[in-house]
Amino acid sequence: MSKSNYQVFQSSGQNPIKAWVNGVTFEDEALQQLVQVANLPFIFKHVAAMPDVHAGMGATIGSVIATKGAVIPAAVGVDCGCGVRAARLVLTKGEITPYVKEAFDKISGTIPNGRTDHGGINDIGRWGRHHPVPAMVSQQWADRLAQRYNDITSRHSFLGSDKVSWEHLGTLGSGNHFCELCVDQDNNVWIMIHSGSRGPGNRIGSYFIQRAKEECRKWFVSLPDPNLSYFPKDTELYQEYMYALDWALDFAHINRQIMLSLVVEAVQDILGTQIDIDFNIDCHHNYAAMENHYGQNVLVTRKGAVRARKKDYCIIPGSMGDKSYICKGLGNKDSFESCSHGAGRSMSRTKARKSITLDDHKTKTDGIVCCKTESVLDESPDAYKDIGDVISAQADLVDPVYILKQILCVKGLDH
Repeated sequence: MSKSNYQVFQSSGQNPIKAWVNGVTFEDEALQQLVQVANLPFIFKHVAAMPDVHAGMGATIGSVIATKGAVIPAAVGVDCGCGVRAARLVLTKGEITPYVKEAFDKISGTIPNGRTDHGGINDIGRWGRHHPVPAMVSQQWADRLAQRYNDITSRHSFLGSDKVSWEHLGTLGSGNHFCELCVDQDNNVWIMIHSGSRGPGNRIGSYFIQRAKEECRKWFVSLPDPNLSYFPKDTELYQEYMYALDWALDFAHINRQIMLSLVVEAVQDILGTQIDIDFNIDCHHNYAAMENHYGQNVLVTRKGAVRARKKDYCIIPGSMGDKSYICKGLGNKDSFESCSHGAGRSMSRTKARKSITLDDHKTKTDGIVCCKTESVLDESPDAYKDIGDVISAQADLVDPVYILKQILCVKGLDH
């Protein structure tokens, strides 16, 4: 396995950046953020940057950060546990093709998606007023999430046990979150869902990022960016954050699991027959976990990156008009056994809205049943890097197994 795919960039400290960016855009702002992270005193070995790398809040999206003795909440971000679930159905392209538009309408109407009313009581993106609550949502919340959530909110009242919680379980959200039907190279139909821990996870991330800033200010810690504020491992807030983060990861996993069940039910209703799943994987790409690398136990934070140990299945989606890949990890130690989480943005949302026309969007999503209005121009394919280039840049990190092409893409919209 070649290790020549990455470029090395030096920081002013002892920790370099290893970046898998050959053949893809790598903005100066993203590099500067990576340098700032690499200079932190608790970084282990180096910082790894994936080919979908682009600037984020404090820590770069598409980065892998191994630390000893500290956690940076903003390096996980506010969409804790965001990730992708992919499931191959016992169903072929020919069997679903006549019903794709009907499936789009059914899925859009079944799974709460988008955001209205500033996320308030009339929000279309939650269970309640617009969507009756499925029994599986109430059951999963009660059995697997409620007790720990109440435990967390009892100690951190700012999180608010009265705010939206179970109402977001099994919902899509907006932005770059999506629900797709895809077809692989053998004409098998797949469901792919991208979402995270929704409102509760966002509050957990935002709250602990703020607490970390307060702690670093209190102890006069000098940082190049306040968003790199951290909790030392021997502190109570470190333990509290990791406990809350683990809960958010469980929420995100269950969230995608419920939506998968709802999509399968929707397809079954349309076709009038039972549909089985014969392959099913789920990958977080915003999280932190203890792992062993270079013979030492370290905390690995992946912000827009996927674990890619040897033979791990990894999901790397492209934009809403491009291909997506199901890969097997190659266990590259230089990337801390990681790979990209997608194509990665090539331009900001603001720039995309200004530079991508509706005709551009329609052309790039031709043949895909999806939203064809100006409301999704910031998610149009031209706003993202070419997924083929991104896959090529990490040939030493993953081996593609399935290549998927969308035939349907549901995206929630902010109104």
